[in-house]
Amino acid sequence: MDLVLTAILSTIVLLSTVFINIKLPIGQGGLIHLGTAALFIVAILFGPKKGALAGAIGMGLFDIFGGWIIWAPTTIIARALQGYIVGKIAWSKGYRGESVKLNILAAVASTPVMLAVYYIGQGIMYNNWVAPLASIPGDLIQSVVGLVIAIPLCIALKKTPFFRNK
Repeated sequence: MDLVLTAILSTIVLLSTVFINIKLPIGQGGLIHLGTAALFIVAILFGPKKGALAGAIGMGLFDIFGGWIIWAPTTIIARALQGYIVGKIAWSKGYRGESVKLNILAAVASTPVMLAVYYIGQGIMYNNWVAPLASIPGDLIQSVVGLVIAIPLCIALKKTPFFRNK
């Protein structure tokens, strides 16, 4: 059952990334998509392990099959760490994603790690440590959009019988 749930959550992240995405005119390969919101939702509702796996698998597959294969290793690392951090913070202190303040903190705290991994990955790919700076604004927008969508959805979902009884 755990494997099936992880596969479904990874698919949700993948589909959220595939169907609504806007290529940014700045940086190298930046996109605005709903995948980050889905990653935040999964990590907040299901914890660090599922958040890490869904982020890495879902967005990694998007890169592999969506024409961004060069980005896949960096994305897998960045999104696994981001999902893990969000889930770990959201599920800390005995909370299981119930604290809105911790959930917001989790998403905010995960963003510099994601930024750092993409910066390092891009720096290595292009052998240039200045050019990756152009991608930071788009990556920040990506996280803010994800946070703005995920937090209200998590509040609503936590009120459903499925999550209330856990």
